This record gives sequence, C-alpha cells and structure tokens, in this order.
Amino acid sequence: MTAYDRVRTARNTSRPTTQDYITAMFTGFIELHGDRRYRDDEAIIGGLAYLGDMPVTVIGIEKGHDTIERMRRSFGAPEPEGYRKALRLMKQAEKFRRPVICFVDTSGAYCGIGAEERGQGQAIAENLMEMMTLRTPIISVLIGEGGSGGALALAVSDRVWMLENAVYSVISPEGCASILYKDASEAPKAAESLRLTAADALSFRVAERVISEEGIGTEEFYGALAGDLYEELGRLAGTEDLTEKRYQRFRSFGNYKDIK
Repeated sequence: MTAYDRVRTARNTSRPTTQDYITAMFTGFIELHGDRRYRDDEAIIGGLAYLGDMPVTVIGIEKGHDTIERMRRSFGAPEPEGYRKALRLMKQAEKFRRPVICFVDTSGAYCGIGAEERGQGQAIAENLMEMMTLRTPIISVLIGEGGSGGALALAVSDRVWMLENAVYSVISPEGCASILYKDASEAPKAAESLRLTAADALSFRVAERVISEEGIGTEEFYGALAGDLYEELGRLAGTEDLTEKRYQRFRSFGNYKDIK
C-alpha cells in the first residue's frame, strides 16, 4: 500500500470509532460531560471505566457513524471546550491515581471562527503543557487519522501506539499539496513526502508500537488490544520518574542518529 492508500483507509467510514473501542474493551463506562466553562463538545467523549479490574479514565475523539451523528460531532474536529473537557478528566484521573487511555482519530481541531474566538490555540497548548507533567500513566492509541495539534493534544503520552493503517501528520496530504504544489490533486505525492504512516512513526520513534489490523472490529481484536493495554499500564504504574521519562521521550524527537 502507498502512503496515500493508508490515508484513505484511515478515513474509511466503516472503521471502528472510539465508541466501538469503549463498548468492546471496557466495562462500567460512565461518560462525563462538559468543560464547566461553555458547553459539552460531542467530538470528544470521555469518562470512567474498568479495563479488566483496573479503574481508568478513557478519552477519545469521536467522528460518529452516520451522517447525522457525524455532523453533531463535527466529524471528529474538537473545539476548545472539547480539549478543556479532556484536560478536566485527565486532571481528575491524576487526583484519583487512575491511568489515562486516549483514542485519537481526527483530521485536526475545528477551525471555525467561534472556536478561534474561544481560544482554540490556547486550549491545545494547555493540554500539551499539562499532559507533559501529569502524574499518572498515559497511553494514546491512534485508531485512524492523527492530524496536527488536534491529535497531539491527546497524544503527549508515555506510549503512543498506532494501528497499522493509522496516520500521524502535521498537515493533511491535500493541505500540504495545496501549499507546496498549488494543487490538491498532488496529495499522493505529498503523502509520501510527509512520512505519515505508522511504519514511519515507528522508525522515527514517534510511536512505540504498530498494531496489526487483522480481525479489526472482532471480539478477538478488541480483547487482544485490551490485554496489551492492561499489561503496559501495569508496567508504567511502577515506573520511577514517570514525568521525566515522558519529557525525555519528547526531547529525543529530532535526533536522527541511527534512524532510517
């Protein structure tokens, strides 16, 4: 598959969304709403749940399944209040010593005038800053698109895992092609240059693991992923200097020695 083939696969409307992962992998999920400042942003869902016998906070970007739901959820493009809701839940998780699991699937943060007026950039920046020092383990799983700061605002984590057809990029191939080549139809060429595939992220050490999509959406697939998350969170729970290691993980980005 080419890089752009993987972009199209990541965008496929038949792929499981955050709701599907939560329903299949967690028990006792209680959704919490709102940022206590403005409103509830349905592009981000989150709350309390059990992963096996482990209490966790789970947060994810939700695109929706049908057209009506997708419109209500802004096609998975969160607004400032969505990111503030996510941060509120993360700070609550830190207080009660619950690990955090984030599911990421967005083409990017909502770019409307209203979102900018309500502090979109600041909301994302606050998430980046606060997640870096959050005193509880965080794992982020990219299940589809990982677009720009809108994705990174839920991915400043101890571990980043990506499904094999997920993508992670500072800009969409179409946006990149429009800027560099003045022609959005050059998106396949731009996708190759952006190095946005899961394999690329793994080679650059931006992601720690690529998850096979064999059997995606089946009980076996969800069960295996839940088990792997449970084990990894157990290991992270016993890590000394967790926040320092998280900080050093991000500081190491851009060191291309020995990276193919």
